[in-house]
Amino acid sequence: MNEKQIMISEFLQKGNKQEVIRLCEEAVDEDMSASNILDALLSGMSIIGDKFKNNEVFVPEVLIAARAMHGGLDVIKPLLITEDIKSIGKIAIGTVKGDLHDIGKNLVSMMMVGSGFEVIDLGVNVSPDKFIAAIEDYNVDIICISALLTTTMTNMKAVIDAIEEKGLRDQVKIMIGGAPVNAKYALEIGADKYSPDASSAAEIAKKMVLA
Repeated sequence: MNEKQIMISEFLQKGNKQEVIRLCEEAVDEDMSASNILDALLSGMSIIGDKFKNNEVFVPEVLIAARAMHGGLDVIKPLLITEDIKSIGKIAIGTVKGDLHDIGKNLVSMMMVGSGFEVIDLGVNVSPDKFIAAIEDYNVDIICISALLTTTMTNMKAVIDAIEEKGLRDQVKIMIGGAPVNAKYALEIGADKYSPDASSAAEIAKKMVLA
């Protein structure tokens, strides 16, 4: 990376949104390609993801870094379209019906964006029909299902069953996560993968689409 890219990455890691925006605008004025600016943003977010996984930074730092990343992305979004830069895959993410928790889901969503995915965030209290609509409308590669309660984790199976009944199971990979679930439960309900945290989720997702 050149000096400008390194600065963008470093200020993103510090969560300095205004500096990230300023540097991205400067880079655009200097005719740096949107893909090179994007590389700098993704690099910074990847480092934050690794630090989060190693307990070197925590949720507040990740959220602040993600805000800085989105500030930079807003600057280059028009250029990304004109350069026709493709995401590495599409992900639909949501918290299951009956569950209104969103911090974990939001962290995973941010890490996915920071890894180069296009993310469709379905929100919380998401019915099986909404997950199915995301597969049909957006042609997503991966469905990420979150639950934070033992009382709502059973609704993950309801989503997978509905996808199977609709004949869409072969078209999409399914990942689950959340405090009450584990790899054994993922296997029991027919999910492809379980992720213990947001950073791992992004790594697993990349392996799934690039395999």
